Amino acid sequence: MIKNRLIIVAGPSCVGKSPLDRALKRFYPGLRDPMQPLVLYNSREPRPGEQDGIDYHFRKRESIRELEKDDRYIVMDVRGDLQALDLQTLNDQLGRSEVFFEGNPFIGKLLLTHPGVKHIDKLSVFMSPLSKEEIIYLSTPDKSIKMPSLVTDIMRRKLLRRTRKQKGILSLKDLEDIERRASSAYYELGMAWHFQYVIPNHDGEDSENWDAFYYPVGDARKSLDAFVRLLQNQSSSVAEQWDDILIQHDK
Repeated sequence: MIKNRLIIVAGPSCVGKSPLDRALKRFYPGLRDPMQPLVLYNSREPRPGEQDGIDYHFRKRESIRELEKDDRYIVMDVRGDLQALDLQTLNDQLGRSEVFFEGNPFIGKLLLTHPGVKHIDKLSVFMSPLSKEEIIYLSTPDKSIKMPSLVTDIMRRKLLRRTRKQKGILSLKDLEDIERRASSAYYELGMAWHFQYVIPNHDGEDSENWDAFYYPVGDARKSLDAFVRLLQNQSSSVAEQWDDILIQHDK
C-alpha cells in the first residue's frame, strides 16, 4: 500500500494555480521541497519561460497519440491539447515521496476517479474564480445573469492580462487560445464538487498580489494560507466544499 499522498491542485486556466505553487516554494520550502512534481506530456508549444521536462514533456501531437497504445499511459484531450499521464512513473514517485500535481481539472478529476489511481491517498483542491456564495447570489433569477457568459468574461480578462505580460502584442493564435480556455472555464467549475476542497481566489495568475510585495496580499494570501493549512491536515475557514448541484452540468 502506497502511503505517500498525491497532492492535486486544479482549476481553470489562469485561476492562480501556478503562483500558488511558486508562493508555497518560496515561503514554505519545508512543505513543498520534499514533493516531487507530476509532469505530464503535452502537445502544445511551451509558453515563455516554460521548460521541457519541468513544466511538461512537450511532444508532437502524433507522438502523444502513440502513447494511447500503451496501458501505462492515459491520454486525454484538454481544451484542444493532447495530454498524457504516465501511471507507472506516478506510482514509482509515490514510492519515494509525496507527489504534487498542479494543472487543469480534466487531469485533476481523472486523478480522483480513474481505477488506476484509486489506491492512492490524495489531497485534492480546486481553485475557483468565484466563491460558493457568489455563485448562489449571482445565479438567482432576479439578477438575469447568464453564469457561463459571466465566468467566461472573468477568465477572458485574466487570460488577456497574463498573456500580455508574457508576450506583449498578441497574435490571432494567442487570442483564439485565450477564448478557448475562457469558454471552457464554466464547464470546468462543474467538476469542482469531485474535489475535497474548493479555494475561492479572485487573484488569478495575472494579479500582482502574488509577488509585487514581500508577501502575498489579498486573496493571494488567503489562498496560500488556506492551502498550507490543508497540507498540514488542519481546517481552513477559507476552503469550501461544493455539492454536485451548485453547478449542475457535470455529474
